[in-house]
Amino acid sequence: MRTLLRQFFEWYERHYLLNITVAAGLFVLQLAHLYWLTADVVAQRLVGRSYADLEGIFRYLILIVDYTEIPALISVSLVYINELRKRFHWESALYLLFLNSQWLHIFWITDEFVVAEFTGAGHGTSLPLWLAWVAILIDYLELPVIASTIGRFVAALRERRTIQFLREELAD
Repeated sequence: MRTLLRQFFEWYERHYLLNITVAAGLFVLQLAHLYWLTADVVAQRLVGRSYADLEGIFRYLILIVDYTEIPALISVSLVYINELRKRFHWESALYLLFLNSQWLHIFWITDEFVVAEFTGAGHGTSLPLWLAWVAILIDYLELPVIASTIGRFVAALRERRTIQFLREELAD
């Protein structure tokens, strides 16, 4: 098992630019979900008006973005696991905690629960309203991790990992 993990992370490091690009790209898509959450769900609850009532194709696009959350969480978690594997940093550990709190939100405190509670359609559930706010807070914990991941992507470009990546890919 150790050999397999070592080989995986050796591959991961060799193809770091590709891996960080995929992770950052998937995670940037989550900004659309956070915009919808804020402009529609939270705004509706706080001011009684939606600023992003998605209809038609946009409703389906936000659903597709929502389905990219799991691959985003896995790919970005690997970024921070790889860093922690090399050297412990509190920031990486904290971001890994922020990221993986999303699993609680995905499988227990779902967006459907939040919307139902905020619109009043959730009466009769056994979960309290404050839990919907916890789910929203968990979603917003992605923001510093998104910024950090984009920073790591830019750093990889600056470190000339692009040239290293292209050389290796063209050599294969």
